[in-house]
Amino acid sequence: MPKEMIMKKMSAGYRWILPLCIFVAACNSPYVSKKRGYYHIELPKRGYQLFEREGFPYSFEYPVYASIVQDSTYFDTNPENPYWINIDFPRFGSRIFLSYKRVGGKALYRVKQPDGQYRDSLGVNEFDRMVADAFTLTNKNNVVSSSIKDSLIVTPNQLHGVFFKVGGNAATAKQFFLSDTTTHFIRGALYFDVTPNADSLKPVQDFLQADLEHMINTFRWK
Repeated sequence: MPKEMIMKKMSAGYRWILPLCIFVAACNSPYVSKKRGYYHIELPKRGYQLFEREGFPYSFEYPVYASIVQDSTYFDTNPENPYWINIDFPRFGSRIFLSYKRVGGKALYRVKQPDGQYRDSLGVNEFDRMVADAFTLTNKNNVVSSSIKDSLIVTPNQLHGVFFKVGGNAATAKQFFLSDTTTHFIRGALYFDVTPNADSLKPVQDFLQADLEHMINTFRWK
């Protein structure tokens, strides 16, 4: 057989061998799973403004990228007084609920009856009772939370309270309360208008954590 024909057949054979080798190598390569990604969230530049509304028993600074909304309903119930407000973050689909109570003031409490039903009962806002309620509301996240950490708060304005950090896919991962124990008591909770997912919400949670700390540190009673 002429030398030229032998070389052509060998070249044709090599054209099949190279793709085959690549295919075999690819099949024998270890499988590497890809991590699930989340949308990139643009975080705004920080800035704060003063909330000091006439007649309100408190003031504080809140982010310029948030808005204050009067709370007309609180989870389908009527607010106890006109000093309950929401701090909305439209770009994040989140909201901080602020509920104010006057220590020693009258309030309606839902009391469980022997038959298991609840009935509204007029009671007094006792400081110890409101603190216990704050812990109870936080601990309701135990079913979905991986951890609950509480830390004492002492602000530059000498306000005292407790800050709660709830781990896992809880509906509200950041909560707090502040009080002077004799007159004022306020509770705050951060919620998102989405199904809780600790991983996807972490960048926003961390960002708003700093805003919450700024609000708390600038709180003043009137």
